[in-house]
Amino acid sequence: MAKRKAAAEKEASPDRKGSLVVVESPTKAKTIGKYLGKGYTVKATVGHIRDLPQRELGVDVEKGFAPKYVTIRGKGKTLAELRRAAKASGKVFLATDPDREGEAIAWHVAEQIGDGAKVRRVLFHEITQDAVQAAMKHPVKIDDRKVEAQQARRILDR
Repeated sequence: MAKRKAAAEKEASPDRKGSLVVVESPTKAKTIGKYLGKGYTVKATVGHIRDLPQRELGVDVEKGFAPKYVTIRGKGKTLAELRRAAKASGKVFLATDPDREGEAIAWHVAEQIGDGAKVRRVLFHEITQDAVQAAMKHPVKIDDRKVEAQQARRILDR
């Protein structure tokens, strides 16, 4: 029990280089930044950063309906900032919303910043100091099923 608690504390603590936390909303970023304190940089995606292209179907029918994503117009700067911050950080915590859209945003961010070894997914269902700090101690993997559900819904919306 003590070993598990120590491991959780270590996981939640910021890396020597600092840790990046990615959320969807700038308001949440500000609040969560206060809860986590020094050693954490909190940045917002302000929603999705990638989507299917607008001027074509965006789905490769010959490759099992694989989606073809492009960076959303106006999100290049956000994505570049996230990449820079991730590169400068020892750990990256993806704390987007715990729904399928948030899971997809987390997946897109992880895909775009690379270095999956230092990327962790954290889930919380309320923006309170206790909930955020508890979530940081118990990171999980990105839920591929939620990502696939979001992709299917997005493709069907075409």
